[in-house]
Amino acid sequence: MSDQIANALPPRILLGVNVDHIATLRQARGTRFPDPVKAALISEEAGADGITMHLREDRRHIQDRDIELATRMLNTRLNLEMAVVEEMIALAERLQPANVCLVPEKREELTTEGGLDVVGGLDRIRKACQRLSAAGCEVSLFIDPEPDQIRAALDAGAPVIELHTGAWVEASRQDADIELARIAAAAEMAHELGMTVNAGHGLHYHNVEAIAAMPWFHELNIGHAIVSRAALTGLGEAVREMKRLMVQARAYSTFERPD
Repeated sequence: MSDQIANALPPRILLGVNVDHIATLRQARGTRFPDPVKAALISEEAGADGITMHLREDRRHIQDRDIELATRMLNTRLNLEMAVVEEMIALAERLQPANVCLVPEKREELTTEGGLDVVGGLDRIRKACQRLSAAGCEVSLFIDPEPDQIRAALDAGAPVIELHTGAWVEASRQDADIELARIAAAAEMAHELGMTVNAGHGLHYHNVEAIAAMPWFHELNIGHAIVSRAALTGLGEAVREMKRLMVQARAYSTFERPD
């Protein structure tokens, strides 16, 4: 590795926390809690360098209200994930989040499947990048670790890409090393082209180190694993608090006890 490239490497790796699945819990009951914006603020206090929210067209978890509040309240920056459609582009132009990540989206999918086909939709994506950049948003494209997609992303005018790590995460033992090498080669290529390189999808506590060790990555965006860990590590305290409230209410009850 040349000194010129080494000097341009990110000084430290950043963590973007995706709070979509806090909103999934809220939407499951149609309540006001748990609030993903509050979760974002807690994440910031714990060291998150940025917050990711994916506003899907079907509004399955994050809502417009969440995006509007987050753009005003975050102390770091909001990375708005969204499809390349007029409704979302117009919303981003209005709210002007610091970062916008363009992703593919299918209504029937459980989570984002595969990267954005920049090669196949170059003109449409280039126009979206131009509009979002003019609005002051830094645009990234969520793509598979493929050289053709990286070159197309550069041609589209995106200064940032986020490499989809899902194929490696889901690979068999026989194919995992091949997929990991593909990610490393793609990250190095994009870095040498002058792009900022992020990564995400399926990263968790048992696999993140392999990606975080690669020097070309600027930021990793992780959500499901962190929210899942928080649900279990906080469960004991949540149960103790509920039990305390119940026992205290009975102890100080003003109802007359039946014989």
